[in-house]
Amino acid sequence: QVQLVESGGGLVQPGGSLRLSCAASGSILSIYSMGWYRQAAGKQRELVATITSGGSTNYADSVKGRFTISRDSAKNMVYLQMNSLKPEDTAVYYCNVGYYSGSDYYPLDYWGQGTQVTVSS
Repeated sequence: QVQLVESGGGLVQPGGSLRLSCAASGSILSIYSMGWYRQAAGKQRELVATITSGGSTNYADSVKGRFTISRDSAKNMVYLQMNSLKPEDTAVYYCNVGYYSGSDYYPLDYWGQGTQVTVSS
């Protein structure tokens, strides 16, 4: 059973930064890809960033150049560094385990509880 626990959310002003962390149970980072999703109020959950077991990364166009996904396989941790935050980044952020088939990321049904990020002045 895979367990994921997110942390690091909070309230930040526009232009500010936050670093989200995801602690994963078991040594899954060496096997699976990992992703960060977000869900704003009244909207569908959207994929924000992914990182493969080999360390390749992908980002949604809306966060490219501002967000950075990284991982520490030894600690079973995945991070999302978020810079130049905008009000439209406000959402609950979720960590996920998944895999790539070709260029498409497929989430497995393992999710954390989410961490709230609010960008507001």
